[in-house]
Amino acid sequence: MLTVDYESQMSPSEVDLYLFHEGTLYEGYKVFGAHSEQYNGKKGFRFTVWAPHARSVSVVGDFNDWDTDANRLSLVENSGVWTGFIADLGNEERYKYAIETPTGSIVLKADPYAFYAEKRPNTASLTCSSLHSYAWHDKRWMRQRAKRDQYHRPMNIYECHLGSWRKTDTNHLMTYRQLADELVEYVAQNGFTHIELMPIMEHPYDRSWGYQITGYFAPTSRFGSPEDFMYFVDTCHQNSIGVILDWTPAHFCRDMHGLGKFDGTPLYEPCDPKLADRPQWGTYNFDFSKNEVISFLISNARFWMDIYHVEGFRIDAVSSMIYLNHNGDMPFELKNKYGGDEHLEAIDFIKKLNEAVFLKCPEALMIAEEATDYPMVTKPTDQGGLGFNYKWNMGWVHDILRYMSYEPSERCVHHNLITFSMLYAYSENFVLALSHDELVYGKRSLLNKMKGDEWQRFANLRVLFGFFMTHPGKKLLFMGSEFAQFDEWKDLEQLDWNLLDFSKHRSFQQYVMAFNHFYRSVSCLWRLDHELDGFQWIDADNAEQSIISFIRKGKRKGDYCIVVCNFTPAVYHQFKLGVPAVGSYIEVFNSDAAAFGGSGQCNHQPIIVEEAPFHNQPYHIKLTIPPLGIIILMKETKKRKIMTAYEQV
Repeated sequence: MLTVDYESQMSPSEVDLYLFHEGTLYEGYKVFGAHSEQYNGKKGFRFTVWAPHARSVSVVGDFNDWDTDANRLSLVENSGVWTGFIADLGNEERYKYAIETPTGSIVLKADPYAFYAEKRPNTASLTCSSLHSYAWHDKRWMRQRAKRDQYHRPMNIYECHLGSWRKTDTNHLMTYRQLADELVEYVAQNGFTHIELMPIMEHPYDRSWGYQITGYFAPTSRFGSPEDFMYFVDTCHQNSIGVILDWTPAHFCRDMHGLGKFDGTPLYEPCDPKLADRPQWGTYNFDFSKNEVISFLISNARFWMDIYHVEGFRIDAVSSMIYLNHNGDMPFELKNKYGGDEHLEAIDFIKKLNEAVFLKCPEALMIAEEATDYPMVTKPTDQGGLGFNYKWNMGWVHDILRYMSYEPSERCVHHNLITFSMLYAYSENFVLALSHDELVYGKRSLLNKMKGDEWQRFANLRVLFGFFMTHPGKKLLFMGSEFAQFDEWKDLEQLDWNLLDFSKHRSFQQYVMAFNHFYRSVSCLWRLDHELDGFQWIDADNAEQSIISFIRKGKRKGDYCIVVCNFTPAVYHQFKLGVPAVGSYIEVFNSDAAAFGGSGQCNHQPIIVEEAPFHNQPYHIKLTIPPLGIIILMKETKKRKIMTAYEQV
């Protein structure tokens, strides 16, 4: 017979409870949930849960035939926390909390701090004793990460939805271990530096893509066990690939076994339905005025970094957190205590979150998906900022995709769409994100957004990608875009890998791969991404020809490259371009190279500088500008003999 031991020494400490209620228990996952322990000579699990309005709480599962009277927990006085030890309980046992609500009804809830969960559609939590038994092999990576200056290093992120990247031969989901063997090798081969995973925390509905979570501390069992996910992250690190998790602290799903009305009352969500409900997504908002919720969320962020070694997070829906009425989906307007639109408690939470994460892990990545002009998103909190270190540049993405949607003959009158971003490029630390958000709900794939015949569509996509890779800011590309997926993302199907049977898609993949490796090897494309000294216009105003030219600079004198983008199908020979130094320039990259599916309008010979000023530069050169193409030039010196990227292909 399984028994619950109520001895006080098994309870959370007074310090833990004090910190929890203060909102500063940042390692709450060590206190709450189900933990494998030994007590009075017996092995079992200690269970601890916060349910302050419950009349009683018990642990139910297969081990006690789901009997609500068999294993009752005890209430720690004046805490709202229930705890108890169940002896002789093994690993991966199904369990839930049976919570007697204030009205006397019984609700069965998954453990908010569960480390493992049943495979959907089942909803029970699973005991897990293996979080600390995995043998990691990433010590070298972790040591190097701690010393890394990420602001001055390349960052090229591959955004991935694990359920639809690739399926097995029998059309089933791949496991974490299969993905570790195939996805990680693919990402490394294609020259990316990081993988960003759309949410892999446990969620009931596949088509929520993980953005409506029930198990914040459990990697979804769709793809395997917690140890399997550790193996995936470990394999990434052994292949020099960082791992970023999509994370959703703004809201959670309403499913009955989840956090909603957890003890029969609004607990993790606000008591006021106007503040709790998010009808646009059919979810509940977190209540950022409750310190216990703050402890839960910050502990969750620290958990994924501590236990799973991830590099950091892309925090979803930040705009909807910091503004009460951002989504505009309610028939009324919410106001804060000062009459404004800012969600003051959420803003305080965000600052506290970032402070807590960087205190433990100064090299962490905290990336905000924030779409408004809220100031100082990536400034430290002690300088009045929100404390993130990166922000998605939504303005650049929307402007460039709008620009590319015009026929080339019309682009001359919309020229500001490709130059305006440089007016604010250094106001934040930006990530340029060609993400899944731009490729769903009828928005079409990147290739299908392009204009013209088939050749022009691919050429347009090449120049778009080239501008993306050379514009200041770190990079993110959604899976499938690297081989010019034609259909928009289909979340229930694998990517259209059969497209690689066609030469144009193979050539585009070769182009992206070559550009990714080129980007990583050319420091002036990333060394000063967030500093004014890293960029200089040569000509931003050539709207008539829809051509822009600029210089990307590195830290050392002479470490620079010249970028020219032509957004029309016209070819220009003897095109006059201002340059900053005498000597000869080598074309090191050209999107129109035949190896990439282009027409071959390249500058194969060194380009000799003419000593006459032009474009506010002291010298100039004359060169060929390819149609719908981007070229990159570097000055050749005696110490630096350059092989072009397309020659390397």
